[in-house]
Amino acid sequence: MLTRWLVLATFPFIALFLFLFLFFSYNISTKTTTLASYGNAMVVPPAHPRPAFSLLIGILTRADYHEHRHFLRLLYGIQSSPIAEFDVKFVFCNLTKVEQRMLIALEIIRFNDIIILNCSENMNSGKTYTYFSSLPHILSRQYDYVMKADDDVYLRVDKLAASLKPLERTDLYYGFVIPCTSQNPFVDYMSGMGFVLSWDLVEWIAESDIPANDTVGPEDKLVGRWLKVGNKGKNRFSDKPAMYDYPGSNGQCSHELIPETVAVHRLKRWDRWLHVLRFFNVTKELKPSKLYHFD
Repeated sequence: MLTRWLVLATFPFIALFLFLFLFFSYNISTKTTTLASYGNAMVVPPAHPRPAFSLLIGILTRADYHEHRHFLRLLYGIQSSPIAEFDVKFVFCNLTKVEQRMLIALEIIRFNDIIILNCSENMNSGKTYTYFSSLPHILSRQYDYVMKADDDVYLRVDKLAASLKPLERTDLYYGFVIPCTSQNPFVDYMSGMGFVLSWDLVEWIAESDIPANDTVGPEDKLVGRWLKVGNKGKNRFSDKPAMYDYPGSNGQCSHELIPETVAVHRLKRWDRWLHVLRFFNVTKELKPSKLYHFD
């Protein structure tokens, strides 16, 4: 009887011992599988590096260009960069049609990548000024850089980020300097195909009377003039030959496609887009599948 009592009394302690033994054995084996072993050293796998900076790419376009926006979403949706955290937004002025309000509302719900400015749609009557001057008031965050880009330009975001990485984070004016033959970023202004301003310059545009009183005219020339009059944009970089117009489309602003391309402009026809996308092999990540057949 006494023996039976002793067995029953010690049973809970035996069960607790077995539980603790199994628990710690499991945790030790789990930890060793998540570590890389080199000789006798245990090394934790490195974490992914944080992006060096943030970038907002605003593509100025028109509300009715639904199909083209979807096409550009595909192109930028498959791009990434370990260097930059970037967002792409499509920018246009106030909606004027019932169908626009319905279709664009659906786009916003689905993609959340549209900015509708309080202006009448235009090219050279203040849209670019409204874009930059509105951002500090309407965005929920700041970016290190803000880009204005045309909707007929193809941007290779990884190359753009690599180009921006070593540059200044303040008072920066980056793009393709005009005239086309110049390599001097201070000679005039950056082409409207796509230029970048640091956030402090965006805030200056929103606050200064200089741009507010000079909003009518070729938008890229205006930005260059604002910065010159305001003694801003002291840090400048013209990314030639990596930014250019499509081969043969615009004289000395054009040259043949090159591997180090950051931006190709004047892609106003589908045959040009197709040529560019084939050259850069944008579908190289497509994996074989029984779900589709290509001849």
